[in-house]
Amino acid sequence: MITSIKEKVDINYSNIKKKSSIFYSKMKIKEIIGFLEQFAPPSYQESYDNSGLIVGDRNTKVTGALICLDSIECVIDEAIKKKCNLVIAHHPIVFKGLKRFNGKNYVERTVMKAIKNDIAIYAIHTNLDNVRKGVNARICERLGLQNLSILSPKRNLKKLSAFIPVELADVLKKELFEKNFGADGDRFRFSYATVGAGTNSGQAGPSIKLETIFPEDKKGQLMGILNKVLGDPAIYAAEISDIATSNLAVGSGMIGTLPKEIDTTKFLKSLKKSLGANCVKHTDIISKTVKKIAVCGGSGGFLLHTAIAKGADVFITADYKYHEFFDADGKIVIADIGHYESEQFTIDLLFEIISEKFTNFAVFKTAAITNPVNYL
Repeated sequence: MITSIKEKVDINYSNIKKKSSIFYSKMKIKEIIGFLEQFAPPSYQESYDNSGLIVGDRNTKVTGALICLDSIECVIDEAIKKKCNLVIAHHPIVFKGLKRFNGKNYVERTVMKAIKNDIAIYAIHTNLDNVRKGVNARICERLGLQNLSILSPKRNLKKLSAFIPVELADVLKKELFEKNFGADGDRFRFSYATVGAGTNSGQAGPSIKLETIFPEDKKGQLMGILNKVLGDPAIYAAEISDIATSNLAVGSGMIGTLPKEIDTTKFLKSLKKSLGANCVKHTDIISKTVKKIAVCGGSGGFLLHTAIAKGADVFITADYKYHEFFDADGKIVIADIGHYESEQFTIDLLFEIISEKFTNFAVFKTAAITNPVNYL
């Protein structure tokens, strides 16, 4: 019996498969996807993103999963070698539409190889960035930050309120949970209150009040669920309203504090070790010590002014261009640690949550270093 995450890495694939042949005969890719999308709902991804199942059939029986940052050719080769037919990547291999598949670039070659070898590719990108226990939380953990909060919470939330007959309440709740409605980071919010009988024939009998929150872009999906379960939502006084406050558990970046103030230069030097960075590019040091730190894995320059407004001493992110460093303007220290370096611990995060959920499942962390940047 597998008793620890370490054993899952050490035991070879054939032994795992032998021990769990019954499990493998039933497990499908969609079950892995369903779990991941409960942890990081697709509705939380940014509009430009392409998270989700990019290649493959979600009804395919899964033999194993390989986790990576970038699902490029060498990772597909590794999946073939390890007999994994599912690659779970942070970055989508396809961002723009592909008009031809003739292998002229690495994206086309990767997709062609995956299809040829019946390997599915799933990406969990900005939706994983935007959840409280996602990419940025892992960076904060490495830095030992405390008192964490989302740097820029999402503000496009709506609230559903409806008076539901008791006999339909559980059905509706099940439908909403399965589609990740009510998600607030790692929590679910539902409240119920008995209100007695309705005043018309469609609402007669005992009923309860159901309330749940959801992102604005899921309104159409919500109406479909209400129509499916209730028939005519208007009969049950279903109402959708704006929420004035932001969703504090979902959003971009994260901010927190060090256990105590630390010398600024010492802190910047510690980033190389704590985050495995080959170098740290930073702006002028403006104060002797630092304590409040803002972070954003990947390209986080759009959050600079928010970090300043919230009083951060240092803003750790990646992909800063030369002229953008001037935007620090003597108000904050920008520390660019590199894109790959800021997100590399995402592999560990995904490995851990999948391994804990599916204890007899063959899941591997890629051995490939997919960072395209080299340092001298």
